[in-house]
Amino acid sequence: MKSPPLVLGFDTSGPHCAAALLRGTDVLMNRVEKMGRGQAERLMVLLEEILAEAGVTWTALDALGVGVGPGNFTGIRISVSAARGLALGLGIPAVGVDGFEARRVRGELAAVPAPRDQVYAALQGEAPRLMPRQEAEDAARDAGLTCAPVATPPKIAVAIAREAMERFQTEPTPPAPLYLRAADAAPSSDQPPKLIDG
Repeated sequence: MKSPPLVLGFDTSGPHCAAALLRGTDVLMNRVEKMGRGQAERLMVLLEEILAEAGVTWTALDALGVGVGPGNFTGIRISVSAARGLALGLGIPAVGVDGFEARRVRGELAAVPAPRDQVYAALQGEAPRLMPRQEAEDAARDAGLTCAPVATPPKIAVAIAREAMERFQTEPTPPAPLYLRAADAAPSSDQPPKLIDG
């Protein structure tokens, strides 16, 4: 009898480095480390630790799940590039899971905190977008929902792995970042140097 699929999920789209390992519906490992920076150095080490503590190797994995945002630009790129590279190297699928799917809870408007008292949210019948927190709270109340965005849910990686578990056999496209706002960094206002022809 074939054993249930083994899926590793991870996310660095917020102020955290999170990873979970699932075999079928069983959560073998779940770890969330809150951190404002340093995810690039910590992610692969954390994944190695999760696998070692569960007593499995990379080659035992059937699929990967990765948080694709919205959230921190650098954090999203860290996870998505790691997932794409691992999937290619291991020859297994990687599934991108957005922050709304990872935060889906009955009775709540799935929303992701953003800077300057804003949130990312998908209102009924609308595409996800960045909006003032008050707008999201008002829309949630009108729909009979609550709105309590959490930057680092304790089971975010578990939710990502579960979603990937459901989709990895039917979703062939590699994960891609979900950016819903422009980068905070502005282009340089300095004038480029003039080239001198010899």
